[in-house]
Amino acid sequence: MSFPTSHKTVFVMDHTLTASSGVKLEMDSFSKSRSNSTSGSSSTQPLSQPMNLIPLLPVTKSLWTCAVEAITEYCRIVWDIFPGTRLIRFIAVDKTNHKVSSWSLEDQSLINLMNSFMMLGPAKSIGAGKLDLLKGLKAAIEAMTEPSAVQHEKRTSLTENATKVLNKGRIILVTKIDSEDEVKTIKEKFHDALLHMNKTAAATDNLMAINHCDLVLLNLWPEGPGCPIPRKSWPDVSTIMSCELTNIQGGTGLAPKLCNLVLKHYDLASTTVTGIPMKEEQNASSSANYDVELFHPASAHAAILKGIPAETAHLKTYREGTDYETVTLKWCTPRSNASIELQHCSSAYRITSVDVNSRPSSCLTNFLLNGRWVMLEMPRKSGSKVISHMLACHGGDIYIHTMYTSRSILEDPPSISEGCGGRVTDYRIPDFGELIKANRLAPYSESALESEDNTTPLERNREQLSRHTKYWPITLSSTSLFTLGQQIEPLTTLMLKETLTEDEVVECKQVILCLMSMEARGDPLPSPMAGQRGKGMKREDQYRAVWTELEQYLQLHLHSDAHEKVLECFMECHNKVATPEYKSDDKVDIDQALKELDEYNYMTEREKADFNLSTSTGTKHVPTDITVPDSKRRRSAPPPLAPMGRSSGVSLLTLWENKVSSEQSRRCLEFQGRLKADDNVTKLYVNLQKDKDKDEVPRKK
Repeated sequence: MSFPTSHKTVFVMDHTLTASSGVKLEMDSFSKSRSNSTSGSSSTQPLSQPMNLIPLLPVTKSLWTCAVEAITEYCRIVWDIFPGTRLIRFIAVDKTNHKVSSWSLEDQSLINLMNSFMMLGPAKSIGAGKLDLLKGLKAAIEAMTEPSAVQHEKRTSLTENATKVLNKGRIILVTKIDSEDEVKTIKEKFHDALLHMNKTAAATDNLMAINHCDLVLLNLWPEGPGCPIPRKSWPDVSTIMSCELTNIQGGTGLAPKLCNLVLKHYDLASTTVTGIPMKEEQNASSSANYDVELFHPASAHAAILKGIPAETAHLKTYREGTDYETVTLKWCTPRSNASIELQHCSSAYRITSVDVNSRPSSCLTNFLLNGRWVMLEMPRKSGSKVISHMLACHGGDIYIHTMYTSRSILEDPPSISEGCGGRVTDYRIPDFGELIKANRLAPYSESALESEDNTTPLERNREQLSRHTKYWPITLSSTSLFTLGQQIEPLTTLMLKETLTEDEVVECKQVILCLMSMEARGDPLPSPMAGQRGKGMKREDQYRAVWTELEQYLQLHLHSDAHEKVLECFMECHNKVATPEYKSDDKVDIDQALKELDEYNYMTEREKADFNLSTSTGTKHVPTDITVPDSKRRRSAPPPLAPMGRSSGVSLLTLWENKVSSEQSRRCLEFQGRLKADDNVTKLYVNLQKDKDKDEVPRKK
């Protein structure tokens, strides 16, 4: 049994931040009497100079005021999303320590927090000298060792076999740091105080040792020149401590920076709802589209961002004035029957508005609290849209629901032929089933352990699986060889064996010669794209793809000398230069081989068996007691068959040249001009020059 990690945060705030932040407040706009005087004055008087009134000087906010406002917003976001589960308390440091709040649930609210800060008062100056921040950090460490109500309840309910409750937290120091040496001193003293307090807590029953503490230093810097201390983090200070320094300009940019920190500290994400239609106050008949930014746990985006980053990058953008990413979702037409219609959702998380006081955020919140619900669309690169999230209210809290964008878990499981999104693919499912059957494992006895090469059955099975998967295309569209079906059998099956017999080598060669015969006759090959729209491959391209893939397949399956004979047959049939390891002395007469193959196809089963026997023994055996049906009898009796691949030894080049010469001699006579040429050069239009010379001779008068 184990309990979740405790999430506690302690803010240690420097109560001496009296320096000006640079943010000015115009006091005239807050005075009601001055506003009335301004509105009732003469139209000739400018509004900035009311009659008989002296303008009030603007008031500049201190760093303390800006820090309190930003941290209050930090707490609002945390408590809206994690009510009662993420505890935050405050300690103010000046001449003494002021414990502003405690771990009790009553103090985890904005009303009590603001009342405590009002009672604390504005920032105080300590005069000359430097504020001792270490006493505030020690008080924060002591506060971390105090168990919360939930921790105390779980500690008392633990049994001997249960895992102890972890005590992890974060201490955030808000102050102004002038140098890197000061940062180093704070880090070292904090680590020593943490180790000392853990020893004290281990010896005390009502305290809990700190398993890990994250020290965050927020360096508030007035508006103007930048901070000279660079931002730095020390993630591995020790096994129980990590440290990080963040420079924040204490003015208008303080609140956005703390929003970025709250996203990091509590694993939150931002969603911007765009295209919200709202009626204008001045003209109720018209409407405009607004955007509202929401914070919620980052798990709500896990479903739409789990793909390839390049494909989901278009969903993330940066809002103006922020340095964190937000996911933009479009408002969809809302419905009012959320309470009676069950939606297909995978998860739900609490949300909170970033700018809670803005009019668009207030209108969206009131719209959802009244029982309405909103669907959010996720744009896609292809231009289509899909509903990915839903906003709805439950028990007074607004949640963002993650919708299923793919197949429902309530439906039947997808077929093996379906890809992502239900797309039907062309997987080689029957071939995969045969691959599984050929590589099934079963228990073996002690007698199976004995083998000639002293290998175990598991090693032999691993070698067999390696042979079967050396070349195995997953889809039909990625292969041309395995779409031929029975026309490529039994070559693809026999080549997977560890050794081949002579008969099996002959069968593999017959497959190669059969494919060459089909190419010579111009027979089309079955295409993997058959039955689909679009123009298929040309016949020449189909055979070229098959030969290329077959060559690759044969070269990958050279498990024995018999396998090499099959590859040699292929290389010689295609008139390719054989490499030394594939070189052969035997030559194949293509015409004779094709002729023998045609004759082999007209044989009966007994004739084929006698022919294979004669091929394997090297003797000729032509059956004489078998009659061939008239439908299969040739016009002229075929000559006696000889073993395939056992020709006279004449090279393919010589056979081809003799064949071309004989065909040309039968087709036409030699060109007469070439026969009369001198040194293979013939003059054209010889009589043309003679006629020209005759015309130039002057005629006699």
